[in-house]
Amino acid sequence: MALVDLVMPKMGESITEATILKWFKHPGETVKMDEAVLEIATDKVDSEVPSTAEGVIEETFFNVNDVVPVGTVLARIRSGAAEPATTSTPVVTSPAVEVSENRPMGTDMNHKPVTSESFNQPAATQNGSRFYSPLVLNIATSEGVSLSELESLAGTGTEGRVTKKDILQYVANKKAGKTGGSPVTTTTAPVNKVPETTPTILPQVHQPVQQVQEPERHIQTYSGNVEIIELDRMRKLISDHMVRSKDISAHVTSFTECDVTNMVLWRDKVKKGFEKQEGEKLTFTPLFIEAIIRCIKKYPWLNSSVDGDKLIVKKDINIGMATALPSGNLIVPVIRNADQLNLVGLTKQVNGLSNAARNNRLRPDDTQGGTFTLTNVGTFGSLMGTPIINQPQVAILATGAIKKRPVVIETDQGDSIAIRHMMYLSLSYDHRIIDGALGSTFLNAVAKELENFSVDRTL
Repeated sequence: MALVDLVMPKMGESITEATILKWFKHPGETVKMDEAVLEIATDKVDSEVPSTAEGVIEETFFNVNDVVPVGTVLARIRSGAAEPATTSTPVVTSPAVEVSENRPMGTDMNHKPVTSESFNQPAATQNGSRFYSPLVLNIATSEGVSLSELESLAGTGTEGRVTKKDILQYVANKKAGKTGGSPVTTTTAPVNKVPETTPTILPQVHQPVQQVQEPERHIQTYSGNVEIIELDRMRKLISDHMVRSKDISAHVTSFTECDVTNMVLWRDKVKKGFEKQEGEKLTFTPLFIEAIIRCIKKYPWLNSSVDGDKLIVKKDINIGMATALPSGNLIVPVIRNADQLNLVGLTKQVNGLSNAARNNRLRPDDTQGGTFTLTNVGTFGSLMGTPIINQPQVAILATGAIKKRPVVIETDQGDSIAIRHMMYLSLSYDHRIIDGALGSTFLNAVAKELENFSVDRTL
């Protein structure tokens, strides 16, 4: 019999913690290899954490709604195997932290196991005696929140950590002229002395002496016949993300239109044969992505991000595609290294990620690492849109509905009027980095790629 640690998995370079939504398995219940043990949520996607061993759940260390750092032990599984199963994130328990067998770890965070992630995880930053995630530090930097202000915040996260919710609430209160937060008065609990030869760093323990008293909420009354609907967790996250993007980036949107008649006629001609040959439906999305990739290679600044006073130009082209969920919410799965895929590969990726999103089967990694985003507002009949930049990217392209319209076309015999398939394109970009000349040049380059689509193209 062996005990196997189930740890919070690493879910991308920008994610350092996740919230527990639901436990599927509880102490004493059996679990199979790869069976879902719990459901977690990040600011990107909800996902399930599978078991890394077959056996019985020995104990769980956190409750629903707890925010848990990446690499932290979530539960222990008593396995019948001779050796513990290998986990994707190896965990090393520090000998300097002893856990009493009579006290469940979930009830005392002073005895949280120390993992190898604690030493090698670059995503957590220590300032003085407190730790801050890069997300919190980025928000603080962009909003002009000083380190002394951060130190004064009473964090609601594990061990008194300041969470994204805490810093955003502080910023909102500060802008409204309210008190942003209460000073943190802490006491350090006694811990066993660590031998000088032990390189382990014990976690700081923050115990607020006084509970922060929430201000009385004014009860809003609504006249007339209304229905009050509480926003779900994902809609709240989307709202925060969109507002923060507007605060960070100087948004500018440029528009153009393009004649996609050749592309429409070609797709109508080959779509049945394509589906029969490849087993996939051919939509316009992979064709749009092809054009975007070609233009990004010509204008690489559109595939970048901003870090303070530095421009980080990404060599990998990872295209995010905005996907509507049955709930009405929006999520952006990412096609990694999209420039290395042909049309068949792009089609399979587009269809696979879309289906996974609609069936709540996306993995945390599926929404990470995007460098440029495409949103097809024409899917729902919109002619054009002004999309909001998906941080930390610097641009997002929206494609409108394809409509037949009479247009003037130039021929060798002179101008004439013809019925053509027309579409509007709109590009929102970060004016801190992308000027109007570059943004408009890129946008028109994408339009030209689509207009010059060859009707004689072979599969």
